[in-house]
Amino acid sequence: MSDRFRLDGRAALVTGASGGLGRHFALVLAKAGALVAIGARRADKLAETKSMIEDAGGKVQTMAMDVTDPASVTAAFAVAEEALGPISILINNAGLTRPALGLKMDEADWNMVIDTNLNGVWRVAQEAARRMVEAKIGGTIINLASIIGQRQMTGQASYAAAKAGVIQITKTLAMELARHNIRVNALAPGFIETDMNRDYFATDAGQRMIASIPQRRHGRLDDLDGPLLLLASEASAYMTGAVVTIDGGHMVNSL
Repeated sequence: MSDRFRLDGRAALVTGASGGLGRHFALVLAKAGALVAIGARRADKLAETKSMIEDAGGKVQTMAMDVTDPASVTAAFAVAEEALGPISILINNAGLTRPALGLKMDEADWNMVIDTNLNGVWRVAQEAARRMVEAKIGGTIINLASIIGQRQMTGQASYAAAKAGVIQITKTLAMELARHNIRVNALAPGFIETDMNRDYFATDAGQRMIASIPQRRHGRLDDLDGPLLLLASEASAYMTGAVVTIDGGHMVNSL
């Protein structure tokens, strides 16, 4: 690995790290030399992520963290920084989805998706940025967007609205925080296989969706490693306000 992609000694915080993308991101950062704080609503669910990082020789701190609760966010950062030092890398990953057609969507589900995927991203980014400014260390904030924030998908109005908002939060904060040497970028994955969607990809509908992707395959977790390390490291020192799409060409295909 080029030294410019190394993260040795830097403290990183990953939200939603109990499984899926968050767990994978935390492990990738640790293997690149970062000290990693991992948060999730239920701290007990972080045990497997913690073991994986420690088995790879990394240093890790776990903490309960509910991105919809301002007090929980503040407390989680305090625990992370007490253990690892000032956080200079944030992976703003926590999110969920509640699919439903617009005519049938429950308002409580809509609010849950917006509060987690949009308000939560803003809340955590703001806390991270405030601490980076106070410590005068600069840093990098990586928000998890999605191609669904850039195109429509039936049954995903709340998720699409939230992720589109994440993109605009990313660009606006990038503009505002550049003076503090803080870069803000977003990853916009396409359809990446995880435990949550593996069964869907095996269905006829899942196979039709895969056939619509120019590369004719769904994404794998390791397809995100390069983009993640690019944005987290000094290899992207002149990038801010960018949205990096990783989707096998899905976005350039016709709607």
